[in-house]
Amino acid sequence: MEELKPQHTSYADEVSASDDYAARFAGPVGTWMLAQQASLTLKLLTNFSKPQSILDVGGGHGQLALPLSRQQFDVTVIGSSELALRQVKLFDRSTQIRCLKADLLHTGLESGSFDVVLCFRLLPHIEQWQALIAELTRLTRYGVIVDYPTSSSLNVLSPLLFGAKKGFEKNTRPYALFRPAEIRAAFAQHNFVSKACLREFALPMVLHRMLKSPNLSAVLEDLARRSSATALLGSPIIELFVPDRHPKRA
Repeated sequence: MEELKPQHTSYADEVSASDDYAARFAGPVGTWMLAQQASLTLKLLTNFSKPQSILDVGGGHGQLALPLSRQQFDVTVIGSSELALRQVKLFDRSTQIRCLKADLLHTGLESGSFDVVLCFRLLPHIEQWQALIAELTRLTRYGVIVDYPTSSSLNVLSPLLFGAKKGFEKNTRPYALFRPAEIRAAFAQHNFVSKACLREFALPMVLHRMLKSPNLSAVLEDLARRSSATALLGSPIIELFVPDRHPKRA
């Protein structure tokens, strides 16, 4: 883990489901960012026959539950409190998303209750992230998709630039950075292996917010993707983990 630490709370998903956090993705640039996230997630879901059930852990922000529901996926969102489910309930007017309230580390749900489990905007903000991964792997039948900011990107400068970032964005919060090997090792503890890994943005998201032009951002990111810069330095990472059908014997 890097020097920049998250704010450790029992309800880390409440922040990402707040009005203040939703404002970070308001407007054309925010809409473009969320569209990239949803597009990459849908691409990873093509690794399965269309899942019958998806669990979005800590997904009360609605960033994925809403677009996936509109694509006819059967989506359940689990949050740590009513506040943590606020956004998805506000916007769930024309969808059939189910909402559950439970301890995210000990949901009380049966093992293998869902085909695919998602967890976005949570790993870098929770102290017991290994315990969270354990619960994610327990709940799925076929796979887990998570996102996380990586130190193998320009985010490595985050500890130095956090003050300036907060000055511009106002409502940013501390977060942990991960090496992909850390996340993969945590999943391997539960006999899950990486199936596919996609990187979202070559440039820091705060820079796209500063540019205030989704068209310009799209051009810059397309150039980065074509030059392989995104594959090398992109962040956040969206990664699919599946059960290891041939685990190594101890």
